[in-house]
Amino acid sequence: MTSPHAHVPFNRIAEYQDYIKKYRLNLEIYFGSAVLDTISMTEIRGLADLLDYHPSLSIHAPFMDLSPGAVDSKVRQATIERFFHALDIAEVLGPKTIVFHSGYEKWKYALNVDLWLEKSLQTWLPVNRRAAAIGVRVAIENIFEDEPSNLKLLAQEMGSDNFGICFDTGHCHLFSKVPLEEWMQSLNPHILELHLHDNDRSADQHLPVGEGTFDFDTFFGLLGRKDCVYTLEAHTPEHFMKSMEFLTAKGIVSDSEGQTL
Repeated sequence: MTSPHAHVPFNRIAEYQDYIKKYRLNLEIYFGSAVLDTISMTEIRGLADLLDYHPSLSIHAPFMDLSPGAVDSKVRQATIERFFHALDIAEVLGPKTIVFHSGYEKWKYALNVDLWLEKSLQTWLPVNRRAAAIGVRVAIENIFEDEPSNLKLLAQEMGSDNFGICFDTGHCHLFSKVPLEEWMQSLNPHILELHLHDNDRSADQHLPVGEGTFDFDTFFGLLGRKDCVYTLEAHTPEHFMKSMEFLTAKGIVSDSEGQTL
């Protein structure tokens, strides 16, 4: 595998600029809606110039208040507009993947997954066409899902090699009501990216990998040596380094990669 990506919001890159460049980090850059309200393509091109060591990149699209499976067409259209703005940025930066949230909450849809799927496809089909045209893969992240069937249905209905899943270990651990084996049996064929972080099931703590109670040994055994983007969703450089040390000790990251920190 390549070296993992470090998750960082766009508006904090300046704060961590020296650290990022010193360790030549691969990055997953989060562009929230507030950033999209003010950012210019000149700033995006400036970011590309700053990352002159040509790291591997991924992008995390905005998600707050957005609803890709919205029944209300106006809400869905606003969501698509935000997503296309993120894809405009992706066209300049050239990431491997762009991560979106699924927007599925079973109680909000009164357990009617077919309704969510129908409306979701009206969002993801045009989004995926645009992403494929610029060479970026679309990865849908599990959030509040307590089992994987809706995400499996979406991936199957899309039927695109350019479209798949971002498997988030922390969210799975916090919300799941089924064994990890069921998640991996359903989603492993569709995984394009991983979000790696940990918790003790009391909250979405974003602890370093191995400092909570998620079973990473079983997880990586089920995953196999999959060629996908590995993103560490650490909230501090110290937590990022602890996660790298854990992955190096487990043989998930090679010693040479681990030593870059």
